[in-house]
Amino acid sequence: MLSIFTLLADFLVYSLAGLDPSARFASSLHFFIEDVSKIFFLVTVMIYLIALLRAGMDTEKVRNYLSGKTRLFGYLTASGLGAVTPFCSCSSIPLFLGFTQARIPLGITMAFLITSPIVNEVALVLLGGILGLRFMLIYLAIGLGAGIIGGFFLDAIKAERYLTPLVSQVKAASPVSAPTCDCESESAQVATATRIGLSERHAFAKQELKEILGRIWKWVFIGIGAGALLHGYVPEEFITSHLGSGSWWSVPAAVLLGIPLYSNASGMIPVAESLLGKGLPVGTTLAFMMSTVAASFPEFMLLKQVMKPRLLGIFFVMLLVFFTVAGWILNIIY
Repeated sequence: MLSIFTLLADFLVYSLAGLDPSARFASSLHFFIEDVSKIFFLVTVMIYLIALLRAGMDTEKVRNYLSGKTRLFGYLTASGLGAVTPFCSCSSIPLFLGFTQARIPLGITMAFLITSPIVNEVALVLLGGILGLRFMLIYLAIGLGAGIIGGFFLDAIKAERYLTPLVSQVKAASPVSAPTCDCESESAQVATATRIGLSERHAFAKQELKEILGRIWKWVFIGIGAGALLHGYVPEEFITSHLGSGSWWSVPAAVLLGIPLYSNASGMIPVAESLLGKGLPVGTTLAFMMSTVAASFPEFMLLKQVMKPRLLGIFFVMLLVFFTVAGWILNIIY
C-alpha cells in the first residue's frame, strides 16, 4: 500500500512535471520529495506530541523507577522498548530531549534511540515472511544487542561531557514550576505537575516546535539531498558487483555506503531481498541494511544539535564497528 508521501511524490514528479520514472534524475527527485515531506511531517508531529507530554511529565516517577534498577536492567528495558516503539531516526531530537528532561542516563537513552530505528514490529513481520524466521531472529538479536552494548559503552566513557549546552538548558528548564516548600509530599508535587492546563501545554509544545525546527531544517535538507543523489545515481548492480565477493573489506564498505542512503527498516527489507537475490552475502546485506536505517546522514545532522562533534564521531565509529563485526560473523556462519 502506497503512503500519502509516495503518492504526493508520484503526482509532483511523474504527473505534474512529466518526468520519466526510469530516469535517474526523476528517481532522485522522487526520493527527495517523498522523504522531505515524510520526515518534516513526522518530526513536526513527534516534536509537538512529545513536548505536549513533557509539559506535564512527572519526571520524578520516571527517574525514581529507573533509579532503583541496575544499569543493565535500564539498557535491557530501553532497548526492548525501542524494539516495540515505531520511532525512526528523524525523531531523535525530541526523544533525546524528553529522556534528558526526565534525567534518564545517556547510555539508557541511547540504547533506546539505537534500537528503535533498527527494529520494529512491521519490519520483523516482513523479515519473517520474506527472508524467513531465522533471519528475523538474527536481525532482532543484533538490533537489541546494538542498543545494549552501545548504551553500556557510552556510559563507560562518561559521554555526558560531550553533550551540547542545549541539553543542559533542557535539564535546567521545566514547563512546570516545582514546589518550593520542603514539607510538601511527593503526591502533592505530582498533583501540582498535573494541574497544568491544555492551553499551557499547547503553548509550550508550539514554542518547542518552533525552536527545534528552526535549528534543524537546513540539516534535514542537506542529509536527504545527499541520500537522494546516491539513491538515484548508485544502482543496485553497482553495489552487488563491488561488494558481492565476500571479501573482508566488503562489509565495512557496505556499512559506509549505507550511511547516506536514509530509509526505514520496513522500506529496506525489499531492497535487502533484492540484494540477497543478486548474490550479496547475508552479513554484508544485513550490515548495509542496519547502516541505512540507524546511521543515516539525516540522523547525524539532527543529533548535531545535542551532541558535540567528538561524541558524534564516537557514536559514528561505534555503529560502524558494531555493524561491521556483526556482518563478518554472519558471513562466516553462512
